[in-house]
Amino acid sequence: MERTLLLNATFEPLKIISWRRAITLLTQGKVEVIDSYDREIRGISISFRLPSILRLLKVVKIRRAGREVRFSRANIYQRDRYRCQYCGKKHHSEDLTFDHVIPLVQGGDTTWENIVTACLTCNNKKGGRTPREARMRLIRSPGKPKWMPIVTITLGMTSAPLSWRDYLYWNIELNAN
Repeated sequence: MERTLLLNATFEPLKIISWRRAITLLTQGKVEVIDSYDREIRGISISFRLPSILRLLKVVKIRRAGREVRFSRANIYQRDRYRCQYCGKKHHSEDLTFDHVIPLVQGGDTTWENIVTACLTCNNKKGGRTPREARMRLIRSPGKPKWMPIVTITLGMTSAPLSWRDYLYWNIELNAN
């Protein structure tokens, strides 16, 4: 079943919600429909098109101050732009892993400063060694990101409805596949 993009009253994307949640918000009068799918939802006494994009009528404040970028696999990949930091090739997330620059067995930590994105081939080649020991060079030294995304929405952009693209930010890569 289709998903619905929920926008703040300021037209910023907040999250992707299920069609059931979209219908609930709509019947409660908390949102307005920006765009709809061709599919129709029918009840005993009501019928309307399934919403593709909803906008809240009241602004929801997003707490940003004082928050740090969460240390996660997804944010490591995003920091490194989905590129292996050894060979430089760009990959899909399912073809990536993260690598401890200084291996744990040699005293390395699991921190922003010691983790990089690596493709499976390079990670296997490096093994439990430092880049120097493996005769591999890092493209970029790892570090804690200075950016803080306004909203993090994870979805397969190839399956996102075209109507959503006007409301998603420029820093989200869109594939036309």
